[in-house]
Amino acid sequence: QVQLVESGGGLVQTGGSLGLSCTASGDIANVDDMAWYRQRPGKQRDSVALISRDGDIKYADSVKGRFAISRDNAKHIVFLQMNSLKPEDTATYFCYVQIRMPYSPRSLAHWGQGTQVTLSS
Repeated sequence: QVQLVESGGGLVQTGGSLGLSCTASGDIANVDDMAWYRQRPGKQRDSVALISRDGDIKYADSVKGRFAISRDNAKHIVFLQMNSLKPEDTATYFCYVQIRMPYSPRSLAHWGQGTQVTLSS
Protein backbone atom coordinates (compact mmCIF):
# COMPACT_ATOMS: atom_id res chain seq x y z
CA GLN A 1 0.00 0.00 0.00
CA VAL A 2 1.14 3.51 -0.86
CA GLN A 3 -0.32 6.78 0.37
CA LEU A 4 0.19 10.30 -0.91
CA VAL A 5 -0.65 13.16 1.42
CA GLU A 6 -0.70 16.71 0.15
CA SER A 7 -0.61 19.86 2.19
CA GLY A 8 -0.23 23.60 1.76
CA GLY A 9 -3.21 24.75 -0.24
CA GLY A 10 -5.37 27.67 0.73
CA LEU A 11 -6.49 31.20 -0.04
CA VAL A 12 -3.86 33.68 -1.16
CA GLN A 13 -3.90 37.15 -2.63
CA THR A 14 -2.91 37.85 -6.20
CA GLY A 15 0.83 38.36 -6.33
CA GLY A 16 1.39 36.30 -3.23
CA SER A 17 3.19 33.01 -2.64
CA LEU A 18 2.19 29.58 -1.50
CA GLY A 19 4.03 26.31 -1.01
CA LEU A 20 2.65 22.82 -1.54
CA SER A 21 4.10 19.52 -0.43
CA CYS A 22 3.25 15.91 -1.11
CA THR A 23 4.63 13.04 0.94
CA ALA A 24 4.62 9.47 -0.26
CA SER A 25 4.64 6.70 2.33
CA GLY A 26 4.09 2.97 2.56
CA ASP A 27 5.70 0.08 0.73
CA ILE A 28 8.15 2.02 -1.43
CA ALA A 29 11.20 0.55 -3.09
CA ASN A 30 11.88 3.40 -5.47
CA VAL A 31 10.36 6.72 -6.52
CA ASP A 32 10.80 7.86 -10.10
CA ASP A 33 9.13 10.96 -11.58
CA MET A 34 7.30 13.31 -9.23
CA ALA A 35 5.03 16.02 -10.57
CA TRP A 36 2.27 18.50 -9.92
CA TYR A 37 -0.87 18.82 -11.98
CA ARG A 38 -3.79 21.18 -11.62
CA GLN A 39 -7.40 21.16 -12.61
CA ARG A 40 -9.45 24.30 -12.94
CA PRO A 41 -13.25 24.15 -12.74
CA GLY A 42 -14.67 22.70 -15.91
CA LYS A 43 -11.24 22.04 -17.37
CA GLN A 44 -9.01 19.00 -17.85
CA ARG A 45 -6.14 18.20 -15.54
CA ASP A 46 -2.96 19.82 -16.82
CA SER A 47 0.69 19.30 -16.00
CA VAL A 48 2.31 22.09 -14.02
CA ALA A 49 5.80 20.82 -13.24
CA LEU A 50 7.73 17.57 -13.23
CA ILE A 51 11.00 16.53 -11.62
CA SER A 52 12.77 13.27 -12.36
CA ARG A 53 14.69 11.25 -9.82
CA ASP A 54 17.89 12.71 -11.26
CA GLY A 55 16.60 16.25 -10.90
CA ASP A 56 15.60 17.04 -14.48
CA ILE A 57 12.78 19.56 -14.39
CA LYS A 58 10.06 20.62 -16.80
CA TYR A 59 7.53 23.39 -16.34
CA ALA A 60 4.37 24.38 -18.11
CA ASP A 61 4.91 27.62 -19.99
CA SER A 62 2.28 29.34 -17.89
CA VAL A 63 4.27 28.89 -14.67
CA LYS A 64 7.87 29.23 -15.85
CA GLY A 65 9.76 31.76 -13.77
CA ARG A 66 7.07 31.77 -11.08
CA PHE A 67 6.86 28.20 -9.78
CA ALA A 68 9.67 25.96 -8.55
CA ILE A 69 9.46 22.21 -8.07
CA SER A 70 11.88 20.30 -5.85
CA ARG A 71 12.06 16.95 -4.11
CA ASP A 72 13.56 15.19 -1.14
CA ASN A 73 14.48 11.73 -2.34
CA ALA A 74 15.25 10.41 1.13
CA LYS A 75 11.85 11.37 2.50
CA HIS A 76 9.84 10.85 -0.72
CA ILE A 77 8.52 14.41 -0.72
CA VAL A 78 7.83 16.69 -3.66
CA PHE A 79 7.42 20.42 -3.20
CA LEU A 80 5.93 23.16 -5.32
CA GLN A 81 6.79 26.74 -4.47
CA MET A 82 4.41 29.12 -6.19
CA ASN A 83 5.29 32.81 -6.42
CA SER A 84 3.70 35.79 -8.15
CA LEU A 85 0.40 33.98 -8.14
CA LYS A 86 -2.28 35.03 -10.61
CA PRO A 87 -6.06 34.53 -10.57
CA GLU A 88 -5.69 31.93 -13.32
CA ASP A 89 -3.62 29.81 -10.94
CA THR A 90 -6.80 29.07 -9.01
CA ALA A 91 -7.24 25.30 -9.23
CA THR A 92 -7.11 22.02 -7.42
CA TYR A 93 -3.50 20.88 -7.37
CA PHE A 94 -2.67 17.19 -7.48
CA CYS A 95 0.67 15.53 -6.91
CA TYR A 96 1.67 12.64 -9.13
CA VAL A 97 4.33 10.15 -8.14
CA GLN A 98 5.68 7.10 -9.92
CA ILE A 99 6.40 4.47 -7.29
CA ARG A 100 7.87 1.01 -7.54
CA MET A 101 6.84 -1.20 -4.68
CA PRO A 102 9.06 -4.00 -3.36
CA TYR A 103 9.11 -7.10 -5.56
CA SER A 104 7.39 -5.21 -8.36
CA PRO A 105 9.21 -5.00 -11.71
CA ARG A 106 7.84 -1.59 -12.66
CA SER A 107 6.65 1.73 -11.29
CA LEU A 108 3.00 2.65 -11.07
CA ALA A 109 1.44 6.10 -11.05
CA HIS A 110 -0.13 7.35 -7.85
CA TRP A 111 -2.15 10.53 -7.32
CA GLY A 112 -2.65 12.69 -4.30
CA GLN A 113 -6.10 13.63 -3.10
CA GLY A 114 -5.80 17.21 -4.34
CA THR A 115 -5.44 20.49 -2.52
CA GLN A 116 -7.31 23.66 -3.40
CA VAL A 117 -5.47 26.86 -4.23
CA THR A 118 -7.67 29.92 -4.53
CA LEU A 119 -6.54 33.38 -5.53
CA SER A 120 -8.30 36.44 -4.22
CA SER A 121 -7.98 39.89 -5.76
